[in-house]
Amino acid sequence: MGDLLETLLECETRVWQALVAGDAAADIAALDPGFLGVYPDGFAGRDAHAGQLANGPTVARFTLSRARVLELAPGCAVLSYSARYRRVGRKADEEMYVSSIWRRHGEGGWRNLFSQDTPAVG
Repeated sequence: MGDLLETLLECETRVWQALVAGDAAADIAALDPGFLGVYPDGFAGRDAHAGQLANGPTVARFTLSRARVLELAPGCAVLSYSARYRRVGRKADEEMYVSSIWRRHGEGGWRNLFSQDTPAVG
């Protein structure tokens, strides 16, 4: 499981790096065409997720911690972790818990099928 955790954490980190860089193409490349995001403000597909980058970066910095992985089926797993991040233009960090389902495709690559963000309280 250690290799799978490391692999999916690298994949997830690339999504966050796309948000920091404002790189919609990298964001789209990481997400499955049928991607579904579930957020405190509603649902979003792949185009909406990447569309948030139309005006540039949305995240100034981030750290991911307490990651764990659960294999759902061969080539499909859920990565859950805590994210501490600062949105562009904000003065305070925020924290949330994220669960992302990743599916292997092609030559060993992975795409994000589903992600749910839960704001941390307290």
